[in-house]
Amino acid sequence: MARRPRVFAPHILYHVIVRGNQRHATFRTPSDYQAYLERLARYRQSCRVRLWAYCLMPNHVHLLVKSTNEPLATFMQRLQQSYTQYFNRTHRTVGHLFQGRYKAIVCEKDRYLLALIRYLHLNPGRAKLVKQPRA
Repeated sequence: MARRPRVFAPHILYHVIVRGNQRHATFRTPSDYQAYLERLARYRQSCRVRLWAYCLMPNHVHLLVKSTNEPLATFMQRLQQSYTQYFNRTHRTVGHLFQGRYKAIVCEKDRYLLALIRYLHLNPGRAKLVKQPRA
C-alpha cells in the first residue's frame, strides 16, 4: 500500500523527529554530532528553513523548524541523506541509518509550542546524558 503524501504549506512550524534504524545510535562520537550540526546549518541556509530549537540524542533527533516556500521534505532529504553518507563513510557501514520517514507534527498552539521547547531542552537531562541543560 502506498503511503500518503505529506501535506505541505509554507510558513508552518513543525516538530520533526527522526530515529535511528532499529533505534540504533546515529551519533557515535562527538565528531558525528558536529557533522550533523554542520549539515543542519548548511541546509537550513540553502533551503531557507528557520530553526527554532533542536535536540540531538544518541539515537534520535528533534528539530523545531519553520518552513518557507521551500518544502520541508527538500530540507529533510538533503540533511538526512548527507549525514547518512558521512556516517556510513566514517564508520564503514552501509545502508539506512534512519528508521523510515521522519515525523513532522504541526505546532499550532502556543501551549504545545512552549511545552515542546521545554521538552527539547530538558531531554538530555532526563536521559542522564548531561547533569544540567545549558546553552
